Amino acid sequence: MGGCLGFFSDVKGGQQAVGGTRQGPMGGLEVGGGGGGGGNHGGPNDAVDHFFRARGQPALCSQIELSLSASKLRDRDVMSKSDPMAVVYLRKRDGMLEELGRTEVILNSLDPTWIGKISLAYHFETIQHLVFHIYDVDTKYHNVPVKMLKLSDQDFLGEASCVLSEIVTKQSRSLTLSLHNKNSQLGLRNLGTLTIHAEEPVASRTAVEITFFCSHLENKDMFSKSDPFLRISRVVESGGTLPICKTEVINNDLNPIWRPLCLSMQQFGSKEDPLVIECFDFKTSGNHALIGKLQKSMADLEKLHKERNGANFTLPASHHSHEKVLKSQLFVDQFCEKQLYSFLDYISSGFELNFMVAVDFTASNGNPRNPDSLHYIDPSGRYNSYQQAIMEVGEVIQFYDSDRRFPAWGFGGRTYGGTVSHCFNLNGSPDGYEVEGVEGIMAAYAGALHNVALAGPTLFGPVINRAAQTAGQSISYDNSKYHILLIITDGVLTDQQETMDALVRASDLPLSVLIVGVGTADFTQMEKLDADNGVRLESSTGRVATRDIVQFVPMREVHRGTISVVQALLEELPGQFLTYMRTRNITPRTQMPL
Repeated sequence: MGGCLGFFSDVKGGQQAVGGTRQGPMGGLEVGGGGGGGGNHGGPNDAVDHFFRARGQPALCSQIELSLSASKLRDRDVMSKSDPMAVVYLRKRDGMLEELGRTEVILNSLDPTWIGKISLAYHFETIQHLVFHIYDVDTKYHNVPVKMLKLSDQDFLGEASCVLSEIVTKQSRSLTLSLHNKNSQLGLRNLGTLTIHAEEPVASRTAVEITFFCSHLENKDMFSKSDPFLRISRVVESGGTLPICKTEVINNDLNPIWRPLCLSMQQFGSKEDPLVIECFDFKTSGNHALIGKLQKSMADLEKLHKERNGANFTLPASHHSHEKVLKSQLFVDQFCEKQLYSFLDYISSGFELNFMVAVDFTASNGNPRNPDSLHYIDPSGRYNSYQQAIMEVGEVIQFYDSDRRFPAWGFGGRTYGGTVSHCFNLNGSPDGYEVEGVEGIMAAYAGALHNVALAGPTLFGPVINRAAQTAGQSISYDNSKYHILLIITDGVLTDQQETMDALVRASDLPLSVLIVGVGTADFTQMEKLDADNGVRLESSTGRVATRDIVQFVPMREVHRGTISVVQALLEELPGQFLTYMRTRNITPRTQMPL
């Protein structure tokens, strides 16, 4: 599930790390919930750019990141404060709003500063109208990723609008707007303000992986120990700060060790730029207690690591006292500079995506001779859902596969030998399972409908294992190939656990699984396989997947026009590719310029 990328607003979600914890889809670092609304639709996507450029179409332009904060929001909750989330839209020429992204949810706050950044392409020659909606997320949706939230179910807190050029032409690149009701009804009530800060990302591949720990933190709790977390912010030219990430919460511990953070130069600027590091005691009310703070640059943190020294936290001066230096200290356990290569760095140096496809031949699709069947081939040439999925998805993937020879299988059908098979060669050949190009897949599919009887049940395990075998064999002779298995299905899985076991095993291999659901079935099971909620799949033996390798796309949503096939395909795939390459220290064949 970045782009890159849903965050939660419940207590557990509020304790999770935001920003600096994983590599973003195009090689940068995901910063908070930036673009959480369905894959960062307005964000930088090199794969999409590459796809369009190759067809003579204009690619995206300069990228801008928007940071948002609000002040004096309305309180819509009875027993606590509002849990605000911001949604950013681009108003198109026809007046329709295109969602660019969503921030994370801030618990119990009327003055939120969101960490999540919203990315969009800045066109100098175009007037880009931005619209900002602020919502109070209802408690009963606190376990739902922000990108899945139905906005109509949330309490509306206010909106504001401006033109992007109004922000970027300010010396501070910040603009504060008054919030009002929809349709520009200001009314008599003050709905608060929204401040937008724009920055152009730094074009650098340099990143720092850093591990923090603390000792002798002051206890802020009465009956237990503090639940500390760190928030790191960058000092901007105006003197204010912009939060760039926070660690996870360590419960009941005054000497916490946090998981490593990976911060890109895009986030921290230069190694000499000052960073403010604050340590808080987590409170479910949202009023986190400040344990201490300090200011260090990335160079200072590197020096702490080398000298194995700690830095003392301080408490800010109050009206009655000076700044207080605490015994509590911050240490840098690990500090490692690394280079983050983009998806295109690999593709342009000869890495390939090898395409494989598996088609559902279960009886629930309906008799292929009947026009209401999902497998019905219209004599007029109009594609059925399977043909449309093969063509639209295959045409994109084949762009990254040089030989255009694609393994093609079927499952759930009674094959040429009269037995039900859950992984058979789509072309009917007993030996060769590869076909030539997308047209070859289409021809093999049409031929199989005449020779294979629809049966069942719906099992994914065998085809995933077959694809994993192919991916595993390639590692021994070539680490520049990454495999994509497209599964097109209409039904409900009958081997859910076996499928999860196969996916967990495959998570160690250069393989991603794209599942396209056709028809009107309940695809809840498929959505569980797509670990967009941040919880990785677990096998029957308790083994957790090394990474998320599944992307599920319901074809009916494509038909409705709410997502494009290209975007749905590429929003998670480059990130999965990069995660695999990065964790195995596989770099592009040609050294890329920094």
